[in-house]
Amino acid sequence: MRLLDFLKPAPYVEEIQDESLVKKNYRYWRLRTFGAMYIGYAFYYFTRKSFTFAMPAMQDSLGMDKFQLGLIASILSITYGLSKFLSGIAADKSNPRYLMSIGLILTGVFNLLFGATSTWIWFAIFWGLNGWFQGWGATCCAKLMTYWYSQSERGRWWSFWNTSHNLGGALIPLLAAGCAEAFGWRYAMFAPGIICIMIGVGMIFLMRDTPQSLGLPPIEKFRNDYPSKGFCDDKNDISVKQILWDYVLTNKFIWTLAIANLFIYVVRTGLNDWSMMYLKEIKGYSTLIAGSCVCWFEIGGFFGGLAAGWGSDMIFKGKRTPVNVIFTCGIIASILGFRMLSGYSPALDSLYLFLFGFFIFGPQMLIGLACAELAHKKAAATANGFSGCFGYLGAAMAGGPLGALTSAWGWESFFAAMIGCSVIAMACMLPLWSLKSAPTVAEERV
Repeated sequence: MRLLDFLKPAPYVEEIQDESLVKKNYRYWRLRTFGAMYIGYAFYYFTRKSFTFAMPAMQDSLGMDKFQLGLIASILSITYGLSKFLSGIAADKSNPRYLMSIGLILTGVFNLLFGATSTWIWFAIFWGLNGWFQGWGATCCAKLMTYWYSQSERGRWWSFWNTSHNLGGALIPLLAAGCAEAFGWRYAMFAPGIICIMIGVGMIFLMRDTPQSLGLPPIEKFRNDYPSKGFCDDKNDISVKQILWDYVLTNKFIWTLAIANLFIYVVRTGLNDWSMMYLKEIKGYSTLIAGSCVCWFEIGGFFGGLAAGWGSDMIFKGKRTPVNVIFTCGIIASILGFRMLSGYSPALDSLYLFLFGFFIFGPQMLIGLACAELAHKKAAATANGFSGCFGYLGAAMAGGPLGALTSAWGWESFFAAMIGCSVIAMACMLPLWSLKSAPTVAEERV
């Protein structure tokens, strides 16, 4: 067991009493920890999306059909979704400095192993394991964001961190597609794998655990920002059973948000994955024109996430649900406008794809944040991972089931499903409009 002692949370040390030194150290370590999280999570996307850009070349060189390739992609969604929940428990009871770094290193290793094999069964195994270790990234970041940033500012910082996957999603096509075209599909896996192993090693040196492990006071005390009494108290440890049962599985608010997240992810994944096919089949766009329209989805998501985080902090004073509801209304309006648009209009289609990303990435980001804030501070990663597990169940539903629906009933059924899922998500979130932080009933357990 001593071999794994380094994964335990870093022990708290005596608190620094010099206020000027506390301010200086807090400023330095917050920025350093955030920078490491941002870069690290951006590179998690390198090893998550590399397969997407290797698929066409794999189909040509290995003779694999679309069903086989699609099944490999589905395996990652399933293992990643399960991992987000279980790794959330691990993150709450571990040192994210090591857990997140090791996760990134192992995703790099499994990308290398994937690129070195040629049989479907090993592709499935290695890509499933990649998905499992992918889950170690976001949950560790959820814990760190909860400990290093207080509630009145957390929406802005969380939304800024959330843009890291937009950055990773924008850069990986350049690297993986370029390597696949120049050297073959295996190098689309090798290059991201090697880079992520190196970045993971660097993160071990850059990151730290909690402020208290560096002699700093809790962030709530430092900023005099106490959202609720018991849920800022992290002096006493809580068991895994308490984390799961008392603060997640019996928390009706987290269940409600997790269900909303499932339907938000159906919409997010459905619009992202199927828009290009819609533009080619219905509008007659070339692959290049359709792709240039769809790329605006990520750009919209970049700005939408920032706007949602800022609005929840500055306009609604730490309440996340009002922004989620307003943005979901924007999703519905954008879908209706996009469906009514006819003819050859790449500029307008690009605008609607931008709006899709803008409005979808708001609730996609804030639901996870709200779950972290509605649990005990020491259960933040578990709560975030629990909602993420539901989210990737929704992502899986946006694949085969949504494709079968569209094949059988046409694109009208696709857009009806997108609007229906948006309405259900909004209906789940509306009752939580005024909820800001952890429920007072649970506070009495601390």
